[in-house]
Amino acid sequence: IRPRPFRLPLAADLSWGKASRLGELHHLLLELELDDGSIGRAEVPIRPTIYGETLAGTLAALEYLEPDLLGVEVDDTGRLDAVLAALPFNHALKGGLDLALWGARAACKRSPLHALLPLPARERVQVSYILGLAVEEEMIRDATAAYEQEVRVFKLKVGRDLEAELRLAAGLMERLPGAAFYADANQTLNEADAEAVLSRLLELGFLYVEEPLPIEQVRERNILRSKGILPLIADDSVFTPGDLERELTLDTFDILNLKPARSGFSRSLEMLALARQAGRVAMVGSQACSSLGAYHAALLAFQAGVDAPNELAFHLKAEDSFFSFPAFHEGFLYWQDLVGAGLFDEAAFRRYETA
Repeated sequence: IRPRPFRLPLAADLSWGKASRLGELHHLLLELELDDGSIGRAEVPIRPTIYGETLAGTLAALEYLEPDLLGVEVDDTGRLDAVLAALPFNHALKGGLDLALWGARAACKRSPLHALLPLPARERVQVSYILGLAVEEEMIRDATAAYEQEVRVFKLKVGRDLEAELRLAAGLMERLPGAAFYADANQTLNEADAEAVLSRLLELGFLYVEEPLPIEQVRERNILRSKGILPLIADDSVFTPGDLERELTLDTFDILNLKPARSGFSRSLEMLALARQAGRVAMVGSQACSSLGAYHAALLAFQAGVDAPNELAFHLKAEDSFFSFPAFHEGFLYWQDLVGAGLFDEAAFRRYETA
């Protein structure tokens, strides 16, 4: 098990919530090698303000797990699941380990990774791009760059200065013909004004809103959904299958945002099945990863039940790439383009490796 930290600069910062900001991807590349030399790779996003995982803490958790992982047969999923379950939390680390295990299995079987997943349900998926909180000039530049690379759906962070944010949104809608928007409030709204805010977003033409209220306000979230103003996206409230079962029981959301970076393929497929059974729509996000994380997310985005736009374009913010990812066409990513990508560039990665 080789942890390889890296720093990848971003051309545009991402700011969200009350105070969070991301100016570079200071992430971890995990490499798992089997005894036949097969290697699986995955990206672990380090998000202290979301999952409470720092780089040092992630490396310590990996060191804790390593003795129980080494020597396990790669297809002994029961044993592997038990090892990961014995360490609570550490969602991004365990998601990365799961993704890397899938990659190692594929390499061992001399099979492409996508062949191990259920068959795709469609030929193309719509993609979206995340716009952080920023001054007008920066946001216009960021959005225009993504639009020029044929992204046509944008997720706009809101919640710090709503009046200014809505003015910016209106301006972007005029500048980007044919573009659609939805909002991510990152739990920053309150019960008193949430209904009015959602109504204003609806008037502007927004499609959905993600996590408008703090996740601990379960009753309030249920009531807000019952108003039917805009479909609500669940993200921070559904890290695990257990979280999803709770939120389905409490009836708090319309669209599930699956993120393989925190739940791997194994738990993500389990959660997608639960959502389908409950009649809920899903979308897939890459947790602000490089093109490697975007690739893993994209493989899941073609599954049945994933019917909302997928957040697969964040890697366009990065100044460079060490993993091949296909171009978008008129707002869509095509399956045939995706399965022809997925090449890791060791030389390019070494330019950003920090240890």
